Amino acid sequence: MSEDTSAPFPKVVSFADPGPETQRYHPLLERIQEGNPEQTAQNFFTSADGRFNCGVWTCQPGKWRVVFSESEFVHLLEGVMVVAGDDGSERTFRAGDAFVCPAGFTGTWHVLETAKKYYAFYE
Repeated sequence: MSEDTSAPFPKVVSFADPGPETQRYHPLLERIQEGNPEQTAQNFFTSADGRFNCGVWTCQPGKWRVVFSESEFVHLLEGVMVVAGDDGSERTFRAGDAFVCPAGFTGTWHVLETAKKYYAFYE
């Protein structure tokens, strides 16, 4: 039996390689509560079905309302941020910390010091 070699072999993706173009954006204006949280994203990988994505994100200080339709894993590389849930919970994360915001989470993200993270989300 011979192997089908017509489909390209999946390649390992390294975030150390030159990545895709960096996208700049802001949260929706009506969600911004403080500052000017300009953000960038460099999405290094998207699954074939478009539901799993991962890359590098940065954000300037600011606070905005979040509504998660996806589950997101975060590894904070730089900065300080406070994640507050509408249930009254609040956690401060610093460079080196990792956390998950599950689908259905609502609240605020407050970046106190310019932040940089690795992200992986599934929608």
